[in-house]
Amino acid sequence: MKKHNSLPKNFLFVSRWGEILDIAYTTKNEGHDVKLYIEDKPSKEIGSGFIKKVKDWKKHIEWADILIFDYTGFGKECSALRTSGKVVFGGSEYTDRLELDRNFGQQELQKHKIKTLPFREFESFQDAITYVENNPDAYVVKPSGETQELKQLLFVGSDDEGLDVIRVLRAYDKSWGNDFGNFQLQKKVKGVEISVSAFFNGIEFLKPINITFEHKKLFPKELGVSTGEMGSSMFWVNQSPIFDATLKKFEATLAKQHFIGHIDINCIVNGNGIYPLEFTSRFGFPQIFIQRAGINEPIGELLYKVATGQNFKISTKKGFQVGAFIVVPPFPYNDKKTFELFSKDAVVVFRKDLKEGVHPMHLKKVNDEWLITGNTGIALLVTGTGITMKDAQKMMYNRISNIIVNNGYYRTDIGDRWFEDSDRLWSWGLL
Repeated sequence: MKKHNSLPKNFLFVSRWGEILDIAYTTKNEGHDVKLYIEDKPSKEIGSGFIKKVKDWKKHIEWADILIFDYTGFGKECSALRTSGKVVFGGSEYTDRLELDRNFGQQELQKHKIKTLPFREFESFQDAITYVENNPDAYVVKPSGETQELKQLLFVGSDDEGLDVIRVLRAYDKSWGNDFGNFQLQKKVKGVEISVSAFFNGIEFLKPINITFEHKKLFPKELGVSTGEMGSSMFWVNQSPIFDATLKKFEATLAKQHFIGHIDINCIVNGNGIYPLEFTSRFGFPQIFIQRAGINEPIGELLYKVATGQNFKISTKKGFQVGAFIVVPPFPYNDKKTFELFSKDAVVVFRKDLKEGVHPMHLKKVNDEWLITGNTGIALLVTGTGITMKDAQKMMYNRISNIIVNNGYYRTDIGDRWFEDSDRLWSWGLL
């Protein structure tokens, strides 16, 4: 069947929190007709003025040539739409579970004969405290389900006896009680944190593979509270021993489960092995925006080709790509009063009218001005590319210097991890 990739199409983006705005806006600018639905009520203003918004995505299914879901939790809807004959880029019930149910994800890794770190799942803080007391070691506390979206609750212990983990668990017990939900204690190992990801067309993974280094802490040098992410650096490769040892082993299973989309697995690697930590069975944020900076073909066409099961090699830039968030109060916390006082409707100002590499996040457009909206304080993602990591960093920070965001803050060391991590990865034979 001939695929008319270059003809304008109707794209319907279904979003949980409006994170996909940049991709939807870019797809619109590529000449396609685009509509955006946002599920979260406080995020409803995101994208207004940039793109056409809809209040009920299901009323626009027939209009759409392709539906794109940007988050987990829509797997059942994606499967039903595919069964009905619609072109869908998004998850499945199986891949939703891989990400949201940490215990299931670890069991699936073991089922596919992939090495994992020892872990235990708990419902009770007291049970977890007793376990650490009886099995002293360094652990990572990982919330499961919807609670894992509160990234600041992730705690990485450093005490070899687990005393810091016990103190945190007691504090969580007092503040959360029975409302925390299930959580996991995973043994901590030292090494390089790295993720591998790829697009999957329903049959097989597409090359090249993406290698990403996340920067999760709020402050430079990995200090402060965990934010989910403040920025990332990345590059593309045709071959990866980490990919072969992890995601590649899921290829047949993902095909059987009718998954079509993007999937990432985060790992800790060292001289003893590769240890997968967690799945992201959807777009990564800000990963997809930094990937877009490194992809040479129109993003709308790429997503359509993936969703229609085409086998092709993605055209990507050589070298490196980096991206940093510019955020405002109360990020990374939820505080409506602080957001409304310091950040709501603040204007993004450009010293020069240069917007290349500037990706709108939680913004709306009014009279052609970019204003901050939503409630989380994520304003922009700014990217840079280059043959070397330093080249990419220089481009990104030059672009950031052209932007004025009142009360804005960002990390000044995105990409620096590479200079030390690359030596370790080479010595372990993982690059």
